[in-house]
Amino acid sequence: MATRHQARMAVVSLLYAFDLGNGNIAEHTDEILEEKKIRNKQKDFALTLYEGVMANITPVDEAIVKHLKDWDFERLGAIERATLRLATYEILFGELDSAVVINEAVEITKAFGTEQSPKFINGVLDAISKDK
Repeated sequence: MATRHQARMAVVSLLYAFDLGNGNIAEHTDEILEEKKIRNKQKDFALTLYEGVMANITPVDEAIVKHLKDWDFERLGAIERATLRLATYEILFGELDSAVVINEAVEITKAFGTEQSPKFINGVLDAISKDK
């Protein structure tokens, strides 16, 4: 059985694919989640997160851009952008404590991002959580 952490990692993968230009990724979410063994409640959780990010992508991206220090949104790595989008959505619209969301994002970034990514992600998300 998949965990919420694994479900979030799958959502980051979906957002990553979307960001790389796969605009029809939404048509394949069920297949992708099944392939990653994200099922039942965790599948519902993952779909809720993915659909929530996509439905709120403009305010999510605006919050990220507002808190980037000396960075251009388009220059962010696709993994970092996907992770920031998911975590920002959860901070702004979710029910979890921001510290938990930030920790999850940092852990996901450790798995997918560069060596410097976790610190960067932590800083941006901390600023977003303080400003919400």
